[in-house]
Amino acid sequence: MVFSSLLSSTLGGSEDSYDREALDALFHYYANQTLAKHHTGTLYKVPLPSNFSGMEVSIVRLRSGSLWGRGANLSLFNVPRRVKTSPYVKRLAIVYYNLGKYWSTRYYQIPDYSLVSPVIGFNVYASSNLTALSDRNVTLILTNGSISIHFPYIEAEDKINVTELKCVNFEPDGSVEFKDMTERNVCVTEKAGHFCVVTPSLGVKKERVWKWWVIGFVSAIGGLIVLVSAGVIGVILLRRMKIKAMEKESDTAEALDTIWVRGDKMPAASMVRTQPVLEHDYVP
Repeated sequence: MVFSSLLSSTLGGSEDSYDREALDALFHYYANQTLAKHHTGTLYKVPLPSNFSGMEVSIVRLRSGSLWGRGANLSLFNVPRRVKTSPYVKRLAIVYYNLGKYWSTRYYQIPDYSLVSPVIGFNVYASSNLTALSDRNVTLILTNGSISIHFPYIEAEDKINVTELKCVNFEPDGSVEFKDMTERNVCVTEKAGHFCVVTPSLGVKKERVWKWWVIGFVSAIGGLIVLVSAGVIGVILLRRMKIKAMEKESDTAEALDTIWVRGDKMPAASMVRTQPVLEHDYVP
């Protein structure tokens, strides 16, 4: 009955009916079936029904003391040392999963972005009972760094601008948190959840290019207007300076008389010549 209800709620009739919470419950159910058969401290693969071919689920049970002293390496997740649990539990179980490319795009979509990696993630549960997995989630409290997420592959990595890649954390309330990648194929987180790498879709890239073209064109026109205005103002100021200089020179210069020559008025020097003066008062 549990199996039938989980399948019916997880696989709906349309893409919009894929239920993420039901999928987590399905992973919990099959991980719980596997837990009783294995030992603490070892990562085991969880078998899933053929309906979910392409997904990979694993589980590991740890002691809180071991997680605090040595951390945990869950293949694609690296949990550092000095990690506490809230609430405190003596043992905990970490269910790790990789949805693969096919299932990732059906359960997780982001408007204006394309998934270029599979969605991977993990959940932490209390596991005090050695033969059963509790429904109670446990929160990891990090005191010595962050959890590293190593994505197995990024689609068309050689054709994608690395600066456009973003790490995404899908929150339980449906919101999405974006982060920059710390290094190639690696993201970091401080909590459990579902993660993937995205890049802006082709339409968004074209829109951004178009916006930059518009901004560049407007900036060029504005710069040209400013340059022409500065040139016109410079010419006007230069002319005014020349006129002022000419006016000043005309004020200090000697005025010329005017005469009429065949009906035209023309400037002429004064007819009075400078009177001769003796160089010495003594006359022989």
